[in-house]
This record gives sequence, C-alpha cells and structure tokens, in this order.
Amino acid sequence: MVLARTKNSQPETNNQRMKKHFETEAIRNQTERTQFSEHSTPLYLTSSFIFEDAEEMRASFAEEKERNLYSRFTNPNTTEFVNKIVAMEGAQAGYAFATGMSAIFSTFAALLNAGDHVVSCRSVFGSTHSMFTKFLPKWNINTSYFKVDEVDLVEGLITENTKILYIETPTNPAVDILDLELLGKIAKKHNLIYIVDNCFATPYVQQPIKFGADLVIHSATKLIDGQGRVLGGVTVGSKELMREIYLFARNTGPAMSPFNAWVLSKSLETLAIRVEKHSKNAKKVAKFLEANENVELVKYPFLKSHPQYKVAKKQMKLGGNVVAFEIKGGIEAGIKFLDNIKMCSLSANLGDTRTIVTHPSSTTHGRLSEEDRLEVGITNGLVRISVGLENINDIIADIEQALES
Repeated sequence: MVLARTKNSQPETNNQRMKKHFETEAIRNQTERTQFSEHSTPLYLTSSFIFEDAEEMRASFAEEKERNLYSRFTNPNTTEFVNKIVAMEGAQAGYAFATGMSAIFSTFAALLNAGDHVVSCRSVFGSTHSMFTKFLPKWNINTSYFKVDEVDLVEGLITENTKILYIETPTNPAVDILDLELLGKIAKKHNLIYIVDNCFATPYVQQPIKFGADLVIHSATKLIDGQGRVLGGVTVGSKELMREIYLFARNTGPAMSPFNAWVLSKSLETLAIRVEKHSKNAKKVAKFLEANENVELVKYPFLKSHPQYKVAKKQMKLGGNVVAFEIKGGIEAGIKFLDNIKMCSLSANLGDTRTIVTHPSSTTHGRLSEEDRLEVGITNGLVRISVGLENINDIIADIEQALES
C-alpha cells in the first residue's frame, strides 16, 4: 500500500523538511533518482520486479518489507502519482485506479458488506447512480438519497445499517454545492465513513479531509490530467481505510497503468496554474451568460446568485471550471445552440484545455429516468460548459454566436 511520504531525489536539509506549498509538492515530490541521474522521473514499464534471494522474496510478499512486487500492486510511477495526491489532499495513504469509476466502485466494494446501507446526495454522476441503484442492490446493499437542499433530512435517513455517507461537491452537472463541514459533523456523530468525490474541485480548490472527510475520490481523467489524454482514478484517505481498499484492489485488479500514472504525475506539476486560469475564464463566461437575454438560469459557485454561494466561498479557493446554464426555449433551443457551436467541442468529457459543451440529459446522465434527472435539476435544456484555456474572448464569441443563432 502507498503511504504518504515524500521521495525527493536528494537528501533534504532541515529547511527543506518544512511543509511545502501546494505547487512545490506537485513538482518536487518525485521518485528517487536512478543511477542515470535523470531530472524527470522515467517510465517504469515493467509488469514485475526481481528479488535478490528467496528470503527477500518471502519477506516482501509477507509485507515485512515495503517494496514493489508486481505492477498490479504498486509501481514507481503509480507511487509517485499517489504520493502527490496524498500530499495535496492532506491524506495518509492512497491507491491509483484505471478510471474514476473503478475508484468509486472499488472503494465501496472494499468497505461494504451485504446488508449495509449508504446515504448519498441524489446529485451524483450517472454511472455512480447506476452503481447505487442497479449493482449494489445485487448484494443487498441499498442507498437512500437526499437532495442538495435537504441536508436537514440526512440524519433521518441514517439507520443502524448505514455505513457510508457519500457526496459530490460541486455536483455533476448542475454545479450545486454541499456543506462539507456540516455533513462531516453528521458523519462523525453517527460513526459513518464520510466519502467525497472531489473531481470538479481538484485538491487545489478544496481539501475535503480538512472538513471531516475520511476518503476523497477523483476521476483523474478530468482536470488532474487536464488535456484529455488518459483515464485514471484515485482514492486517498486514512491509512486504515485505504488498507482495506488496497487489499481489495490488489486482488481484483483495477490498477492504473504505469504509463497513465506517469502522464498524470506530470499533469499535476501544472495543476495549480491551469486551475487558476480555468476558473478565471469560467467566471467570465458565467457573468456573460448571466447578462445574456437568451439565458434563463446560470449556476457557477462563485456567482453571488448561486444558491450556495456562501458555502462555496467558505470551502473553495476558486469557483472551478464548470458552468451550468439553461437556455430560454427549452430542448429545441438547446439543440440549436449545440448545433451552432463552432470552436468549442461537443464532448462528454470535462476539465480539458479545450472548452467542452455537453448536454447532460442526453449524454452523461442519459440513462437516468426523466424523473430522476429532474430531481437533481437536470432539465432537458440544461447545458454544461467545461471552460478551457483558450483566449476568453474567443470562448465567449463562440458561445454568443451560438446563442444568437
């Protein structure tokens, strides 16, 4: 299992041992240099590792010695990537997965037993909802939902079998905000495992562990990669809980590939500067949309008109890169808008350098019933924009001409 530890390429002085800033951890937290004295961490494209003798092999498999055994367990590239996320989130340990959904499923599968119960915010990613409603019930694991504006009902949903409290914030795709601290107190009061999907925010924007979360999950495919190249997921948190997740993953095989880990570790070196620019652009897009006569509703965490603006300001450093809005004219107007987009991409991904426009009700959340979509604010005319790093004037110009068309 990967524990939180800094692997610098050279011995640290006393001054270097002090806590480093976010950007420094992202760049300088690396694997030890090899005999070739490389400046940038190399790729370790190997399935397995060798041992000096039978005793070392025995001790390693007995976990008496911490080392790499097999890349399904750990690999220098995945270790570096996980160590960076662990440091950024203020966690103790972590594990890297092939995708964000494999991180979510493996985390729940490792910690839940037949008959257990989950309390979750209703506003979750479409595949997470399918896991809760179609797959976990096969093992007699059920989920009770609460709406983003029904946090006062959470305690009433908790039963003697409840084991996990789970949320996303900001939510996908309606960009609602949940109070991390308030829900953390409820989880602690009832001795629940508190899990937060922090994908939209990234560890640069908010650190849920500071507000009581036991585990934090990311789809690294999104802003952590930031360039639409590779898939990945990661779960970090307490050493005890991560031990259970590690053992499950070690035996079931959802590990991240060393190549993807290498790419994602490099991506983390620029996460802070990218998210700063993403958020700056997104806020300008949100303000433009709010002032546009063709737009019915705009939701962005750092707009004062957002229902949870004060909560967002309390727990988030920036507003993130996702803006949700509804065009006047409903589904027909929404289709015309998407069909008239010229520069921005029509895709189901987000967090890319390129601005992406998505119609959630027909794509990412298309498998949900219309009733379920409306329950979480996903109307037929809702559009989600993942604002990229292009020049802001070009982004707004494309959105404006599509709205006018």
